Amino acid sequence: MKRIFLTIAGLAALVHSYGQSDTSGFSKRKLRLQEINIVSSYYKQDGDNAAVTGGIGSQQLTDIANVFDIKLVRYDKPGRKHSIDGEVGIDHYTSASSDKVDLQANSSASHADTRIYSSATWTIENEKKGNSINAGASFSTEFDYKSFGVNVGYSKKTHNRNGEFSAKFQAYFDQVSMILPIELRGADYDNDYSLTGRNSFAGSLSYSQIINKNLQVILLGDVVRQQGFLSLPFYRVYFQDGSVHQETLPDSRSKIPLGIRANYFWGDKIIIRTYYRYYTDNWGINSHTANIEVPIKITPFFSISPFYRFYNQTTSKYFLPFEKHTSKNEFFTSNYDLSKFNSNFFGSGIRIAPPKGVFGIEHFNMVEFRYGHYSKNIGLKADVVSINIKITN
Repeated sequence: MKRIFLTIAGLAALVHSYGQSDTSGFSKRKLRLQEINIVSSYYKQDGDNAAVTGGIGSQQLTDIANVFDIKLVRYDKPGRKHSIDGEVGIDHYTSASSDKVDLQANSSASHADTRIYSSATWTIENEKKGNSINAGASFSTEFDYKSFGVNVGYSKKTHNRNGEFSAKFQAYFDQVSMILPIELRGADYDNDYSLTGRNSFAGSLSYSQIINKNLQVILLGDVVRQQGFLSLPFYRVYFQDGSVHQETLPDSRSKIPLGIRANYFWGDKIIIRTYYRYYTDNWGINSHTANIEVPIKITPFFSISPFYRFYNQTTSKYFLPFEKHTSKNEFFTSNYDLSKFNSNFFGSGIRIAPPKGVFGIEHFNMVEFRYGHYSKNIGLKADVVSINIKITN
């Protein structure tokens, strides 16, 4: 705890010193540090429908995630605001089901993995005209998967600044290592693992509107298209005759999510945040998501945020449980993420933001703790705890 405290103190001092150099009219056009966010979380789950072993077997998994986010800003000579958002994250997980890629091994290299990812976004905002443009790139790598992404976006406020229209385009270019279940590997199998591609393209539109001083509404819509190898190579499917096969899914998928958010400010101490999303795709899945979170300010610097999310979906036309598929099926999976299920996620957050800073450190202005419990009606349960630290200039 002492080490964490000293690290936070050091970062806060860095923010302070960086900001102090930004005093003259000329230096205000220099890039300056505005905000740092540090998020750490621990996730643990258990279930009995592992896709690696054909829809049966342990889904025990733990994941430790850490994300460091930094935001820099400056104003150019015409008065436009330039923002650079950078993020670096590292996740480490252990998975009982991934360990069963080799059914005979007591422990294999696939039982654990580490994912490292980063992203950067540059935004130019003309505050006088009420518009902004942005562009960004991202990268993620782990043992069997690599992804590179790019995105561009544009937003425009209405004349009275009560509404805002946004549009965004994203593209991801992924490489999947062809790690097959051990019993499906032929004599010519390459242990260096061949790679195959998967590309995803998404267009997003949103419109936010301030209805009155208490209510704000946001409409959201996306169109997503995926192409390439969309299966996971080490997912098994067992047929009725007991034979084992590699999961096989179509090489294209189209998704359409539509959503609405509504935030209601109930006096000075309570905010009601609601969200609903409808989703459909050409694999036969339709789903509904409903979410509510109610931040309650107990004191000027202490608040709690209970939340609840309900989700349900129909089954994909390519899903059947263990030993239910036959050779008549062109595409087949026993991955229960593509089955019919309902899920519930509930918990609460505790936010502390003293006016003089957490622990009296001026720029360490917020810390939030969150806990959530997740459950599916098909037997999976999970718990997640996280801490979010914010340091501002």
